[in-house]
Amino acid sequence: MSLKLYGYWRSSATYRVRIAMNLKGLDYEYVPVHLVKEGGEQTHEVFKRLNPAQLVPALVDDDEDFVLNQSLSIIEYLDEKYPDTCRLIPEHALERARVRGLAHDIAMEMQPLGNLRVLNALRDDFNADDEDIAAWVRKWSEKGFQAIERRLQTQAGKYCFDFNVTMADVCLVPQVYIAKRFKLDMTPFPLISKIVDNCLALDAFEKARPENQPDCPE
Repeated sequence: MSLKLYGYWRSSATYRVRIAMNLKGLDYEYVPVHLVKEGGEQTHEVFKRLNPAQLVPALVDDDEDFVLNQSLSIIEYLDEKYPDTCRLIPEHALERARVRGLAHDIAMEMQPLGNLRVLNALRDDFNADDEDIAAWVRKWSEKGFQAIERRLQTQAGKYCFDFNVTMADVCLVPQVYIAKRFKLDMTPFPLISKIVDNCLALDAFEKARPENQPDCPE
């Protein structure tokens, strides 16, 4: 098996890549990297050789003798290398730009504010307790979803862009997972909620759920 995905069951960035690989029907080996145990396995020398940034996911493609980090870069690489199954980035330049724009809104503006490193810094450096941290995640999730809900009103169909699953949907589902984990009320976001429900009805999304991963605690 040439593809290996190093990740963590609850990492939203890893979640994105699992969805993409499932949608494209790719066989891959999943290698768990526990982000908390033993000080975080991502800080161990074995993983640092794969990704000096000490973040998941990391994709190893043995066929190309190649290691790639950053979830959106991985998804775009896979979409270009395996173009014949479930294109996640449209070929038309305008549609491609729209999909990337929404995916970047989520992956670059929203998700980093709920990253484990940020939450640990709030706790360790600013004495934030569990409720402070949850309120922080809810605040920035709400602000991000307000903009996305409004944007989707002019472009959504069954999924974020009409009736085809794209990289935007692949990013949206894990971000809603994070928001719900920290008890954000999703009632004000009916369009987002509908799209996520439609996505989760697909087998590729169901198999990628965090609770369905081998490293998810029982």
